Amino acid sequence: MKPKVIAVVGPTASGKTALAIKLAHELNGEIVSADSRLVYKGFDIAAAKPTIEEMEGIKHHLIDIREPENDYTAGDYARDGKKAIEDILSREKTPIVAGGTGLYFRVLLENYNLPEVETNYELRQELDKSSKEELLEKLKLTDALTFQSLQKDTSKRRIIRILELIETLGKPLSEVNTQKEPEYEVQWVMPELISREWLYERINKRVDNMLENGIIQETKSLLKKHGRIQNFTETIGYKEMLMYIDGICSLEEAASKLKQHTRNYAKRQLTWFRKNPKLNINI
Repeated sequence: MKPKVIAVVGPTASGKTALAIKLAHELNGEIVSADSRLVYKGFDIAAAKPTIEEMEGIKHHLIDIREPENDYTAGDYARDGKKAIEDILSREKTPIVAGGTGLYFRVLLENYNLPEVETNYELRQELDKSSKEELLEKLKLTDALTFQSLQKDTSKRRIIRILELIETLGKPLSEVNTQKEPEYEVQWVMPELISREWLYERINKRVDNMLENGIIQETKSLLKKHGRIQNFTETIGYKEMLMYIDGICSLEEAASKLKQHTRNYAKRQLTWFRKNPKLNINI
């Protein structure tokens, strides 16, 4: 029998945190975060990081474990996530993996075997000199199958990582065996989504709350502490507030952009999770 793990997935602002905490109380569980921004120290308001009060005494793993200057890869998450799950199981508690980063669930709980490749910072810097369009053309010539599988809004950073893997492995990523036997018996759970309009209203309200809770000051503090590092400037929330701070747009325009970008992100999350046949998404 494989160890049992609960996976709480869904788009941003859908109520994953509250549901995971409720299940943790009911099942004697602990939560393993599956969010690519909660790993970074100081990314609080923009990342909707749960407060101590919101955690309700439930232990959370993989939150505030890296300074934003240091990248945190899916490979890092696969290693740390497994370690957290095994720790929870060893104490006869229920692991509850909760978040919205689809790739994290894939490498930790599904059958995707991520190639273990060390970060090549020199290669990344060299690739970053090219535009996204130039990188896509390079990928098309190098690995046509992987190129065809990309979504239209795949980030430049993700494309660079794929090219880095191809360069290091010495062959197209589409030729690498990425299948493995899942290690856990997973029960997939998702908060009830009433409608797309309902979700978008929750997103808009969340952004309003971020402004009330001090996201502008948080952005200024992070800017002063870390400078314009990529993990900071490319994070939804900080990216839009920096436009306001830099005088590129008004606060009202920045808030509107943040709401729109968050809604777009939620769409991408829904698209990703719809690929999981064990999860029913009705909107």
